[in-house]
Amino acid sequence: MIRAFLICPVAILAAGTLSAQEGPPPPMRPNRPPMERAFHGPPGRWWTDPALVQKLGLTADQQKHIDTLFQQSRLKLIDLSAALQKEEAIMEPLVEADRSDESQVLAQIDRVAQARAELEKANARMLLGFRGVLTQDQWKRLQAEDPPRRGPERDYGPRPSQKTQN
Repeated sequence: MIRAFLICPVAILAAGTLSAQEGPPPPMRPNRPPMERAFHGPPGRWWTDPALVQKLGLTADQQKHIDTLFQQSRLKLIDLSAALQKEEAIMEPLVEADRSDESQVLAQIDRVAQARAELEKANARMLLGFRGVLTQDQWKRLQAEDPPRRGPERDYGPRPSQKTQN
């Protein structure tokens, strides 16, 4: 019974871990955290895209400020992402055991959820910082951007599963 209850969260966690290993997730995935959904902006380092910079009317100072915010947040986000992966890795053998200890598994689920929450909060703080640099008009234009125009192949190269074999 416990094993059946835990298969779904583990499958979801494993899918998240696998997609992270294959490369960045596709733009505008429906399960994005609330702050990312509210952001509506394109993925990646959009403030360095010359066409978007021109379209938004970003100044060099704004670009520099956003890049500084990004760099300040980057190491923290990397650490928090690694902490989440670590908690997920600890949970895996707990749920794969023939006889799972419910109290251990539930405690680990709490640790995974907390690690995920910390990562989401740090990301939201960074995005709020970006928003604070933009004018109201720039913010509206950025939200109107169509993220799918910048697909995974353009931004990140082909995913490992799409690479051709020689």
